[in-house]
Amino acid sequence: MKIAMIGQKGIPAIHGGVERHVHDLSLNLAKKGHEVFVYSRKWYTNKNEDYNIENVKIIHKPSLHTKHLDTITHTFFATIDAIKKENKIDVIHYHGVGPSLLAFIPRIFSPKIKVISTFHSIDRYHQKWNFLAKTVLRLGERAACKFPHQTITVSRSLENYSVNEYKAKTIYIPNAVNSLDEMPNYEEILRADNLKKFNLEKGKYLVMISRLVPHKGAHILIQAFVNLKNKYKDDPKIQELKLAIVGGSVFTDKYVRDLHVLASSQNDIIFTDFQSGNILEELYSGSLALVNPSMSEGLPITVLQAMSHKKPVLVSNIAEHLELVKNPKYIFNENDIEDLENKLFDFLCADENGRSLEGEQNLKTVNKYYTWENIAPQIIKVYNS
Repeated sequence: MKIAMIGQKGIPAIHGGVERHVHDLSLNLAKKGHEVFVYSRKWYTNKNEDYNIENVKIIHKPSLHTKHLDTITHTFFATIDAIKKENKIDVIHYHGVGPSLLAFIPRIFSPKIKVISTFHSIDRYHQKWNFLAKTVLRLGERAACKFPHQTITVSRSLENYSVNEYKAKTIYIPNAVNSLDEMPNYEEILRADNLKKFNLEKGKYLVMISRLVPHKGAHILIQAFVNLKNKYKDDPKIQELKLAIVGGSVFTDKYVRDLHVLASSQNDIIFTDFQSGNILEELYSGSLALVNPSMSEGLPITVLQAMSHKKPVLVSNIAEHLELVKNPKYIFNENDIEDLENKLFDFLCADENGRSLEGEQNLKTVNKYYTWENIAPQIIKVYNS
């Protein structure tokens, strides 16, 4: 099959859960013999020319690089290119509710193409959008559920949401990560010792990996961490601990500045900006645990990746996290600084063997339910249906 991926910023994935999803899915499809075209934005890949990654074709199309027009303009030009291709596209796969607004174009003008949409998250809940943008994104949700031949939802909560809000029957296929035998040797990665440039030591820091936008809750984690440090000044295990915030601005420069101000009383909070490749893998592998205080998710790939590294994950009690994490010791109340502070303290005081067993259980969960080895065939089945 010839498959066009539209809606993502691009690949290789530098940051963003959707981009990571499309990157890994596309490479897995190419390995299975499919011809995959990934439409990308020049500002994201930092390249002007088209190129290939492991037999996946990356095609650049223009966009108006502004907060509100970047995605929709790029989706339009990508859609037009896909339906006009000389080598006819068999499947157009839209990623996200915003891009799905234009899924009607191939349905009308190229009816032989199968149109698929993945509902990754309820984007209108994200605080960075104004009223008009949230209204358009709600229309995008309806479009994602109504225009395509099939709609994929990445979590059970999104599957239920689509039924309740739009009476739409979607197909639940969760996000995934690469299986253990496809992953690099993390001991070799750690020997590269990229942690030194961030002044971090293996096993002596917590990590949050996310775009720095308000609904991801970095401000909640930073305040809880500052409170913990101030409250237990005589506890060496707390005083030697650091917090790495891995991520950067996405049209949210003021929020990022506010985070730096909030963290300014502590030298033990390190902002690394966006990281990818081996450096990102090392930040996962060297951490004591990943903390995800998000207030809105689809099915968080960063949590899955940390679990695949055999790491404990502490998560807010939103429905999407509860699909992944069952142990109440690792779950805190959403948007609750005090509860997060208490859970961090309990985690740091817990038996090291118990933390290790939690990490082992996380890896088992990922290998059983959330590897591309299991997930890619399910998506191919949707393409063929």
